Amino acid sequence: MKTFMIERYGDKAGVRAAEMPDPRVGAEDVLVRIHAASVNPLDLRLRDGDFKAILPYGLPLVLGNDLAGVVVQVGPDVTRFAVGDEVYARPDKNRIGTFAELIAVHQNDVAVKPATLTMEEAASLPLVALTAWQALVERAQVRPGQKVLIHAGAGGLGTVAVQLAKHLGAYVAATASTAKVDLVKELGADVVIDYTQRDFATVLDGYDVVLDTLGGETLKKSVRVLKPGGKIISVAGPPDAAFARELGANALLRLAMSALSFTTRRRAGRRDVTYSFLFMKASGDQLRALTPLVDAGEIRPVVDRVFPFAETREAMEYVEKGRARAGKVVVAMR
Repeated sequence: MKTFMIERYGDKAGVRAAEMPDPRVGAEDVLVRIHAASVNPLDLRLRDGDFKAILPYGLPLVLGNDLAGVVVQVGPDVTRFAVGDEVYARPDKNRIGTFAELIAVHQNDVAVKPATLTMEEAASLPLVALTAWQALVERAQVRPGQKVLIHAGAGGLGTVAVQLAKHLGAYVAATASTAKVDLVKELGADVVIDYTQRDFATVLDGYDVVLDTLGGETLKKSVRVLKPGGKIISVAGPPDAAFARELGANALLRLAMSALSFTTRRRAGRRDVTYSFLFMKASGDQLRALTPLVDAGEIRPVVDRVFPFAETREAMEYVEKGRARAGKVVVAMR
């Protein structure tokens, strides 16, 4: 099968097209012919080797973390799907590789594609929609009337998180650049802070939850907008010991991650708020919970641009250079 893969970490020019063997299909796997896959910042970080200490992939490695396509084969113990089903998925972190013509995915990580979406639209959702769900529903347990701040509200994760938070009944603030303020308001944000004009930390306060997608100084200042008992959930900040435990890491790695996040956790603790790092997990069940919201129009995908499969490397460069105006960048196989 045709793929885009890397043979070593840290080489931006090393992403290349290559023929790889077709996947082996396990007893509970579905083999999916991929019609579209989206490009995520995670793909860039994996390419650069940022997670090689905690996600020790073998090389060569096919990149790509979410997909939409059609089931072409099922394992003997598969009960949820049949050949011909249109599906979407974020494969388990140990079985990535959606920049390819085919992928084998465990049936528990797959869901039937929303009927109202194209393949390209559906492919834009799994990773970011699951991240938003796990942050806002699972971890923050957002309730009606709570105040939620979402950074980079026009980004791939932000566009979905704003809509999900509104569906949950929250009062939603988001940050965005001048050109993207109107879009984020259309997605449902109650207030949008143009970060080129104002510092969000000087105009917002009393928030229950912050979803941080940027890290760095933004994460540091986010502590100030939370009320006591509030939560910062970050996908871009330093990992913590809880994340290490989720990975099943050894004691030394757990200690190292705890040290990485010590300053952030101490800063949060001084204001009686909590910090946690989120690395989303694959979940077909959660995608099935999200699908009715998509088909009802409660959550709509925002796709910036679709590249042909042959231009996967260019699509990654487009994302890396920040050229996307809003939402996701997708690669279409057919």
